[in-house]
Amino acid sequence: MTDSPSFAFAARGSASDIEQGLAFQPKFDADGLIAAIVTDAGTGQVLMFAWMNAEALRLSLSTGIAHFWSRSRGRLWQKGEESGNTLAIREARVDCDQDAIWLRVEVGGAGAACHTGARSCFYRTLELGPDGPALARADV
Repeated sequence: MTDSPSFAFAARGSASDIEQGLAFQPKFDADGLIAAIVTDAGTGQVLMFAWMNAEALRLSLSTGIAHFWSRSRGRLWQKGEESGNTLAIREARVDCDQDAIWLRVEVGGAGAACHTGARSCFYRTLELGPDGPALARADV
């Protein structure tokens, strides 16, 4: 994996600084992670949800290619490093309290954002019935 860029994120300020200011002050959780929501830049379709640590966030912002932290593998990974289905970042946003990142991307390779080969990781719906929730395939 490439060396992590050396820039530092701004220290967390007051609630007003965080919510209204223009300094990027990401809030990582107790495990050093921040939530990342990924959508298609053209269609708006939700493609995936993943976690980033500070290194993944720095690499994503400096290279323009999405990187994440795999909790199950305990390592940094670039989306598409094996499949070729890279995520080219077209826009990055942060939510009001700066504890979630939204990436608007273009999917490279075969166009699948999910490791299963599906376009989106959200390819099933939850249908609520009298016996509880059941899964059904969604048109995505």
